[in-house]
Amino acid sequence: MLYKKVFGITTAALLLTAACGGGEEKAEAPTEKAATQYVTVDPATAATVTGKVTFEGTAPKAPPINMSAEPDCSKLHSGPVQPDIVAIGAGGALQNVFVWVKAGLEGKAFQPSTTPAVLDQKGCIYTPHVLALQKGQPLQVTNDDPLTHNVHPLPKVNPEWNKSQTPGAPAIDYQFPRQEIMLPVKCNIHPWMRAYISVVDHPFFAVTGADGTFTVKGLPPGTYTVEAVHEELGAKEMSVTLADAGSATADFVFTK
Repeated sequence: MLYKKVFGITTAALLLTAACGGGEEKAEAPTEKAATQYVTVDPATAATVTGKVTFEGTAPKAPPINMSAEPDCSKLHSGPVQPDIVAIGAGGALQNVFVWVKAGLEGKAFQPSTTPAVLDQKGCIYTPHVLALQKGQPLQVTNDDPLTHNVHPLPKVNPEWNKSQTPGAPAIDYQFPRQEIMLPVKCNIHPWMRAYISVVDHPFFAVTGADGTFTVKGLPPGTYTVEAVHEELGAKEMSVTLADAGSATADFVFTK
């Protein structure tokens, strides 16, 4: 009984001491998040990847865009408008292919560009059809049409948003916080309007032009996986090794 009584008194004293602050551990001060250390590539050793993307076989045929339900859009064009889904030029040159360094830059961070990437709406069509920018780089969506559009990205890992844009309205400004490849964008008012935005952790990417060519420059020397992605035809990749101030060619051929 005496032991129980003494133990009870001792325990109560300890609790009282703790309550009054005796023996209390000091909470650690919150540490500030370390500033991102960006990699700077020496121009004297920077390397380049160039290439061409082509299509072989019978090109898929798509009917002209039907704008008959929206006469305000139709009258912005002098004739039928072909969709940009599979845009093939001379010699099978494949346009609107997103090309990027898919692997080989892990653990490296690069300063995002402060120059906005611009997605325009003109003639009730998104221009360009495929746009690429770096994570954290400004995006500006503009409306050159005399009618209202609705900009609705459909991401899987980035936040989804949906904004209307009237004629003459200021640009919609946004920065994507996460990497995401070939993120679709639609207009809820004009269902044929579709674009794709690729958001990349680094600045080493390109989109093929009408001649099917691309250039990715400023890379640090190393071995990389380069991937070409098309909205309809899928993706292809290859490995390249770049020496100091070196160059490599990465040509891709798509078929249907």
